[in-house]
Amino acid sequence: MLPDQLTPAHFDRYPAEARQLATRQIALLRRLPLAFLPLLLRELIVYDWKFPAERADLDRQFTYLGSLAAGQFQATLAAFAHLQLAPALEQIDWVNTPAVFSEQLSAHLWATHQIDAFRAAAVDYVRKATASAPDPALPTHRLGIAAIGQGVASTDYRLFRKLGPQGALFTQVKPGRGVAVLLDAARARAEAHPAPYAHWYIDGGAALPAAGALTEISYAALSGPRATLQSRMQKTYEAPVFDPEAFRTMLAQIKPEEAGLASGDQVLNRFQLSLLTEGSGTQVFSTTFVQWAAREALRRAQPVTLVTRYAPRQREKQMNELLAEHQHPPELDPQGSLIDADMGAYYTWLNQQRLQGDDQSAFLAWFEDHGEAVAIAPGIEHGQRSDAPIELADLVARIA
Repeated sequence: MLPDQLTPAHFDRYPAEARQLATRQIALLRRLPLAFLPLLLRELIVYDWKFPAERADLDRQFTYLGSLAAGQFQATLAAFAHLQLAPALEQIDWVNTPAVFSEQLSAHLWATHQIDAFRAAAVDYVRKATASAPDPALPTHRLGIAAIGQGVASTDYRLFRKLGPQGALFTQVKPGRGVAVLLDAARARAEAHPAPYAHWYIDGGAALPAAGALTEISYAALSGPRATLQSRMQKTYEAPVFDPEAFRTMLAQIKPEEAGLASGDQVLNRFQLSLLTEGSGTQVFSTTFVQWAAREALRRAQPVTLVTRYAPRQREKQMNELLAEHQHPPELDPQGSLIDADMGAYYTWLNQQRLQGDDQSAFLAWFEDHGEAVAIAPGIEHGQRSDAPIELADLVARIA
């Protein structure tokens, strides 16, 4: 089937809001080239479970495409239309399985040496669509906080080698109430600037009480879904022949209710499932889970407040032993987890800096229950060191 043959009935299997949007935009969808349309539908088919920032981006694309005059429309999509596609791609049910089409398209473009042309076209399109309508002003500056090293009494590892040059190193921080101080600051921002999915708390262990003001996910709370996935993964690894593609497909096809995520916030449930099915190691390493969850939250929800707290992960072992975590208590590795978390905090800061308002954003990384921290914010000189005593609450207040 080709795009100009689309009818509203083709979208009957879409979730309600996605189906309504597709029906409203069907005249536009019919005009899009086959090399482009399923990629748009891949985002549209999950519209009901997208965060507000993602919905706004997709809505902006439809507005942009719909605003183009005929000549502009053809010029904007010409590079996609000129790609030579294999006839077999037309036979894929690209309306209902756009992700399958995307994978097959990628393989075809690589095999026919058209991937560079496609990538250039995609970059140009995203640039134009993004520039067509600026993002609304942020309600406040972005703030990222990372608490690392939970359970580590002392270490010889030199912390914050990556983050330190970006801000100021504080060596005499008084913890006070510890992580509760960080959550208090996040809650205060959430109450001052309420918005759905704008303020997050991600914990690599069991989450501390966050009073409902924050979007909260934790590794411990997902023990049930993780055990379900670990069991399925273990069976796949133990099969006589391991097929990586079949393994990936198996994970992608798991539904939230199959993983024990049937009730509650469906947008958040889908997000949590994606962390466990799309991330590598998120099912078995709590530090990887936190780092990946922070990355995806920043990329998709674009929060203005993000608190991450790393907890000790299990020690590295053979894959079949890692996947058996749900069958017996794992052996923890606090020192190795501290190194993971130190780098994870740096990556979170990098991802935060890719978002709007990066020149005004702030970030704090703190060695939990210890005196070392790095603060990055406008007005804090880079590469400085302070050995003067300071309360954690006062340090947070400087950047929050």
